[in-house]
Amino acid sequence: MGFKELSDEQWKFIKPFLPPQPITGRKRADDRKVINGILFVLATGCRWRDLPERYGSGVTAWRRLK
Repeated sequence: MGFKELSDEQWKFIKPFLPPQPITGRKRADDRKVINGILFVLATGCRWRDLPERYGSGVTAWRRLK
């Protein structure tokens, strides 16, 4: 079974539970991209540092999960 990214419907359900973007400071990485990255690692067992580029930084995904 392969990994499937979040559908638009699933994302609409999850998005309200995430904290809002900070008003000041550095802009946060795209939430959907990071969540898909976290799910990819959990589903495939790949190492954080081997996370495909399309999901952003593995360090960012790991920190968000933490």
